[in-house]
Amino acid sequence: MPTLPIPVFVALVLGFTCLRLWTEQSRLTALGVLLGICAVQSLIIALAQHYMIPGMRWVQPVSASLIPPAAWFAYIVTAVRPADRVDRLHGLVPLAALAAILVAPGFLDVLLPGAFVGYGIAILMQALHGADAQPRAILAYGNIPARIWLMIGAALVASALSDVLIVLAQIAGRGELRTWIITVFSVGNLLLIGLFSLSPYLRNEEAEKPDPPADSPEPDAELWERVTAYMAREKPYLDPDLTIARLARKLRVPAKALSTTINRATGENVSRFVNEARIRHVQAALMRGETVTEAMLSSGFNTKSNFNREFLRVAGASPSDWLQVEGRAIGKTP
Repeated sequence: MPTLPIPVFVALVLGFTCLRLWTEQSRLTALGVLLGICAVQSLIIALAQHYMIPGMRWVQPVSASLIPPAAWFAYIVTAVRPADRVDRLHGLVPLAALAAILVAPGFLDVLLPGAFVGYGIAILMQALHGADAQPRAILAYGNIPARIWLMIGAALVASALSDVLIVLAQIAGRGELRTWIITVFSVGNLLLIGLFSLSPYLRNEEAEKPDPPADSPEPDAELWERVTAYMAREKPYLDPDLTIARLARKLRVPAKALSTTINRATGENVSRFVNEARIRHVQAALMRGETVTEAMLSSGFNTKSNFNREFLRVAGASPSDWLQVEGRAIGKTP
C-alpha cells in the first residue's frame, strides 16, 4: 500500500492554504508568499530526502535560505511599514547560499543556521516591543499579532536546531537519523510558520498602501490636544480595522510620534488607549438598552474574547455585572 511521506502531506496542506489565501484576498500578499515558500520547501525536502531525486539535495539549502528573509519581509510589511527598496538587500541571503553551493559547500553549515537564528532573533526583538512597535497591526487585536510573530520568530530559531542535531548525529555515527531529524524539526517548523501566517490576527488591508508624508512632529501637549479632539469629534475607534498607521495618517503625524505622545499622556500603549474609548462607547450603548453583542459590534470590536478582556480591564467587571451595578445605581431594573 503506497504511503504519503510527512513532508509531502505538509506541502499539500500549506500549498492548498496558500492558494485559498490568494483567492480570498485577490492578490498574493507577503504572508501568502511566505506560506508558498514553506510549501515548496516541504516538497523539496520530500523529493531530496525520501524520493532521492538527483540534484534535489543541492536545491534544498538554496530554497531553505529564502524562508528567513521572507518571514522578516512579511513581518515588516504586515506590521511595521510599506515595502522599501532597501528590502531588496535581503535577496543576498539566497544568493550567498547559491554561491556557497558552487564554491564552498561547507559554508552552508554556517550560513543557513545563522540566517534562521539571525532573522528569528530580529523578529523576536521587534515583536517583544508589543502593539506600539507594529503600527500596521489592527488595534482591536491588542498584543495578539505581536505574540503570533513571537512564535514565528521562535520557530525560525528552532529550525536552526535541526542543523546542529544533524552534525551531532554524524559525529556520533548515527547518520541514519538525518532523515528523521529533517522531517521532525525542519518540516514541523515549516508547518508551524505556515499555519501561524494564516492567522486572521495578522490580517491587514493597508499593508500594500504607502504612507503619505506627515507634518513635522509637534510638542507632546499640542499633539495630545489634537488627538483627544479628533477622538471626540470623529470617533475613529469605531473602525474595527483601525491601526496606528491609519490614525497617524488622519492626524498627519509620524506613527512613532503619535505612539510616544499617547504613551506619555496616558501611560498606556495606543491599543489600550483606543480600546478604552471603545469600552466607554460600549457602556453608553448598554445604558441605552443595546445588547452586549450589539454594543460590542457597534463600538469597533470584532472578537468577543478581546472585547471581554478589555471590558474587564477598563471597567473591572464583566459587561453583565457592570450593567447590573450601573442599573441599580440609577434606579433601573437590570
